[in-house]
Amino acid sequence: MPVSQELLIRRADYPDASDAAAIIRLMQAYAQDPMGGGEPLSEDAVNHLVPGLAQIPGAFTLLASDGEEAIGLVTCLEGFSTFRCKPLLNIHDVIVLPSHRGKGIVGQMLEQVERIALERGCCKLTLEVLEGNTAARRAYGKAGFTDYMLLPETGKAIFQHKLIG
Repeated sequence: MPVSQELLIRRADYPDASDAAAIIRLMQAYAQDPMGGGEPLSEDAVNHLVPGLAQIPGAFTLLASDGEEAIGLVTCLEGFSTFRCKPLLNIHDVIVLPSHRGKGIVGQMLEQVERIALERGCCKLTLEVLEGNTAARRAYGKAGFTDYMLLPETGKAIFQHKLIG
């Protein structure tokens, strides 16, 4: 399905019930996708995700809508670069519904994220992507993202995690 002339990318209003529902619907689609783990969001996440984001200073979500339908989102969290001593923006979630993929929507959302980051005085954008998510890696590459490394001889950074609590 082609994207209509009505593609709009705007910042979500977390207290707005319609925006909150769109965020949850899109995040459910992302979570259930193999690149999101293939499992639905927990009931706790469904109930607390949007209010939780609203409590995080510097967090924001962009919604991409084709007409009235929200078809994509990007959620960002502000952090800090100790080496550059400036804020940075971490792109935490990126989703475009399968029916609208391959149409440059991710690139348009990332352009808007970059404008916001520059307005905030951020020195860089960061994100994590699964090694096997070739479509996302291609889209991020088109937007100027590269694997992170300080020196070639020390190799690329590896994202790790430890679940607690």
